Amino acid sequence: MRTLIILIMSLRAITGWAEPTADPSGLWNTFDKAGTVQSTVEVRVEEGKLYATILSLHNQPEKNPVCEKCEGDLFGKPVIGMEVINGLSLKKNIWQKGTVFDPQTGGSYKGRVWLEGDALMVRGYLGFVYQTKTWQRAL
Repeated sequence: MRTLIILIMSLRAITGWAEPTADPSGLWNTFDKAGTVQSTVEVRVEEGKLYATILSLHNQPEKNPVCEKCEGDLFGKPVIGMEVINGLSLKKNIWQKGTVFDPQTGGSYKGRVWLEGDALMVRGYLGFVYQTKTWQRAL
């Protein structure tokens, strides 16, 4: 009996040391360079991969503009509903090895996403050059 209690206590202690999972699931607001809310995005984890889809646009002249700068199948498609984070895998609390998409430029980039406090950091890479955007949880 004593051995069983020690084993249970040891397992509880070990799980307490485990690194917390970086689960950014939920609704996030994106911002332009001036700090104005640009869009609301739904971030979700499916089968161990991270995805994000644009749910709504804010401060836009059109209700649901089409992607004029996109190429291929995305050209002329509505921006609302577009996937902007596609298939990132979690490694050491950073979602990586997938792509991020920017409908404003029509570009798809290698991406990394991680939580930093209450913010979601979204970084797109083009070679050694990168840009990081900060998303805030939608209320």
